Amino acid sequence: MPQTATKVGHFSYGDYRRWPEDERWELIDGEAFAMAPAPSRLHQDFVVELTAQIHPKLAGTGCRVYVAPFDVRLPKVNEADEHVDTVVQPDLAVICDPAKLDERGCRGAPDWIVEILSPYSAVHDQIRKRALYERHGVREYWLLHPVDRILTIYRLGEDCAYGRPDILELTGTTAVATITGLEIGWSSTGEFLR
Repeated sequence: MPQTATKVGHFSYGDYRRWPEDERWELIDGEAFAMAPAPSRLHQDFVVELTAQIHPKLAGTGCRVYVAPFDVRLPKVNEADEHVDTVVQPDLAVICDPAKLDERGCRGAPDWIVEILSPYSAVHDQIRKRALYERHGVREYWLLHPVDRILTIYRLGEDCAYGRPDILELTGTTAVATITGLEIGWSSTGEFLR
């Protein structure tokens, strides 16, 4: 089932914060999208392994890695949090500007976002969120297809737009352009490299 808007109206972060804690939502330009129930085991395996590889390599860089559920608020200008109408929960986000971090999560664009695709989220992640992340200046956006073992990478160009993506097989290693020296290791057997 594709991810579609399921609440009618225009909503803000102020509305979002009053919704039941056991429900997970994202807001994109005020439109509410219900998030999938618990992700698959394969999805979780990728999140855990990516985080395990990334976290130790960020030591001393000033960058931090966070996994969903973690609110990323993307204001249009400098509106108060209560009026922000875009809040997403990427599977994995790396933020290198500590001024963007607060007790509620992140306010402003992360430097690098990874979304792990599922049948439920594929259209949402590949179309809506790709356009959103480009518009807000996410420097690098990875779409990981865990079953097909394909990685699509968008990088922000000097024109502040995502150019043609790199489409890679999950083998060997993949460098993260926005974090100098950071590489993610994969293996051809379906398990990550160590």
